[in-house]
Amino acid sequence: MERTPNGTSVGVDDPYEFAGVCDHLTGEGQCRYAFDYYEHDPEFARERADEDYACPVVDPETDETWADCPHFRSRNRDRECVRCGLAEKRLAHDDERPLLEEHHLSYSDGHRPSSNQNAARSEDANDGETLSHEITIYLCRWCHAKVHNSWARITDDAAPDPEAIAELEGRRGRERDEFGFESAAERYDRDGDDE
Repeated sequence: MERTPNGTSVGVDDPYEFAGVCDHLTGEGQCRYAFDYYEHDPEFARERADEDYACPVVDPETDETWADCPHFRSRNRDRECVRCGLAEKRLAHDDERPLLEEHHLSYSDGHRPSSNQNAARSEDANDGETLSHEITIYLCRWCHAKVHNSWARITDDAAPDPEAIAELEGRRGRERDEFGFESAAERYDRDGDDE
């Protein structure tokens, strides 16, 4: 199973199974990274510019995968836990700890060799340089702790933790209270009755 730089489990064997579309890919199949960050990798940017910034991976004629792109990054945008399905509930003007936390399946540090087959294939394609990509998903606080502190896996058939459900329902209740409308006349009558 993949591990963090600190040695704790990330809960998957192959992070690329959970990777979505590259964050740098436009709707037209072009690489925004090569256009916006050309100074970070001029050679890559020139190659992309020569091909009208076409993404090297989305071409169905090649066998390349996301792992083959040196600048691939995938961050999940769905605001629910990938493991148990708990949805995020944030209240405006509230400093409560979020129910969901970003969980890294793969780290963009440039140092960690990966043990999965895709990374090995990428290493061969890039003259021994190990590619490292940022791949993140959302986990609720409770699943996040279980994945890092035990043998829990992202693919486990899991239900939300009872504490998580209680926290979510508490936030929903406070949200409903905020939506309640009370006219000034009703407040005045109520305050007048107390005297």
